Order: sequence, then C-alpha cells, then structure tokens
Amino acid sequence: MALPVRTLTLGDSAESGLERNLWTDRYVEAKMRADGKTERVWIRYRGGHTREYPKRSYDVIRNGEVYHYNAEFDDPSMIRNALSFAFFPMLGVPAPRTRHVLLYLNAVPLGVYLEIENVGKRFFRRRGIGTAALFYAINNNANFGLYHPETGEHKSSLMSGYEYRYGGEPEKKRFTAFIRSLNRMNGRPAAALLEKNLDADNYLRWLAGAVLTGNYDGFEQNYSVYRHSRSGKYRMIPWDYEGTWGRNCYGEIQEDDLVPVDGYNQLTRKLLEHRKYREKYRGILLKALKGPFTEKKIMPIAGQMLAEIRPHIREDPMRRWSYEEFLGESELIRRYIRVRREIVRRAAEDIR
Repeated sequence: MALPVRTLTLGDSAESGLERNLWTDRYVEAKMRADGKTERVWIRYRGGHTREYPKRSYDVIRNGEVYHYNAEFDDPSMIRNALSFAFFPMLGVPAPRTRHVLLYLNAVPLGVYLEIENVGKRFFRRRGIGTAALFYAINNNANFGLYHPETGEHKSSLMSGYEYRYGGEPEKKRFTAFIRSLNRMNGRPAAALLEKNLDADNYLRWLAGAVLTGNYDGFEQNYSVYRHSRSGKYRMIPWDYEGTWGRNCYGEIQEDDLVPVDGYNQLTRKLLEHRKYREKYRGILLKALKGPFTEKKIMPIAGQMLAEIRPHIREDPMRRWSYEEFLGESELIRRYIRVRREIVRRAAEDIR
C-alpha cells in the first residue's frame, strides 16, 4: 500500500526563519498539499533534544487543527508510537490516531514520518467526550507530588510540570488543589478525595498501558490529563510512546524489568494504598494478558505497520538506523511481548 504524501512549501524567509528560531515555538507560514488539496498552513519545529537531529519533527496547523509530524529518529522500527496508540484503545483508553506518511519540504524528500492526531478539543469532540479542562504533562515535575523528583526541592508551582491548554483559571486552581490535597491526605479522607476527583478505572487502564508497553518516561510526563465535564473527574491520555516495546526513548535496548509493574508517581502510590484499587488494577493486568497484550493480537498489527513502511525505509536517506536493524525489529518486539508478559503475570499475581 502506498503511503500518503504530504508536501510542504516554504519561502526562503520562512525557511531561514525556522533555522534561526530552532528552539522557539514560533510558527512560520507555508503551504501544504495533502489529500489532493493545497492549503495555507503554519509550521514550526517540535520536540526537545530532537530539534538538533538531522531529521527533525514538525507541528503543522492546517484548517485550524494541529498535526504532529514525528521523524521517529531514535526508533529503528518507526512504529513504536503508532503501535502503542493502537494498543491503548484495546484497554479502553482513548489515544491519538496515527498514520505513516511521506513528507517533502520544498520538493526535497524527507522520508517516512508519523502523522499524529493532536490531543485537543477536536480530539475529544470526535469521540463524543465532554471536557472541562486539559493539561499536558511536559516534564517530570508532572509527578503529582509537591517536590521535584530529582532535586527533592519543593516546587515553585504545582503547575510547573504542566502546559495548560484550556479550562480557565478556576480549572488551574482546581487541579493544583487536587494535587495538594492528594499529598496531604491519608486513609479515608484520601480515599474520598480519589473517589470524588479521579476516574480510577481510566487511570488504572492508562497505568496498565504504560507498564505493559514499558514506557519508562510515561509516569511523570508524556501524558495529557483532562477533567471530564459530566463526571467532573480527571482522566488520562497517553502521549509520546516512542520509548516502548523493548527500547528506550533513545533507541537503546531496555531491560525487560526496568519499568516496575506498579509504575511510579505520587498519584499511583496514593491510589494503590487502597485495596479496592489494587484488586481492580490486578484484574485489569490479568485480563490484558489474556487478550490484547499477546503476540497473537499485537504482532499482526505490528507486522502490517512494518510492511507498509518497509519499501520506503530502504530509500530513506536521513535515517539513523540501518535497514538491517529495521528488519530485526519485528522479532525484537515479539520477544519483548513474550518476556514482558511473564514479568507482569508474576507481579500481578502478587498484588493483594
């Protein structure tokens, strides 16, 4: 199957402006041809350290909506994000839609990219989910604690790990009040707080997804948290799952047991202090091991993704990894699932 093509056209001043502002989030005007239409768009570089890579990632605003174009430079398979976001809905957790595309910039082929749906108002509208507020967890200060996880110092602000997206000032205050109370309460008051403010079923399914896929960076950052308008409770959406399925976010082989089965962050710790939530989490994990987190379920999806991009990977001049490394990724992912299943099974049976 041929991959969709996305063609970006930038003027000289816009292109040089991108380079001058490598570390800013300023957009420049461009044109994009996609799905048979040429439209005016706005473009900027995206990501952290990846902005210094020879193959960079982009945000593009088209028709008032942001699209993310990830180079997936550190992932030899180029499917780990896509595979993870295909897996989460199997657990009952919404995740961004993705597809691989061929990206061109001023007629120069940039190779295979992953086009990722933005988590925003349209994301929730498409799924019929009402939201009152949305926050992005952008660094490890988003650990639901009062202190910085590395320095141990008190945070200057409980919003310091988050990028506020919408909801208004009252929602910021409500969210930080929840975090503050979470850290100060124990026992029955803490249980009541969690019952009132957290969609525990969603949270535990999200936790299971991060644990099963092995996303070491997924507990204190790389997620979105929103407040569901009807229930009034906070829910989680996964984000940035490139470092999964046996490799870390830099593409290095990761130890199979590196990610603990109970994850790590303050909210998880407080939640799992209560037996009813431990038992629910245990049930979610064991059910996942019987269904979606199996070679039989995952490998056909992974195989289809790899097959679709294989012809283009060979021609991609800007890849970090060799074509031979790419060809071995299917078996690496298969092995990860097999080994991780056993690790999680043993740990889940010990949860009481």
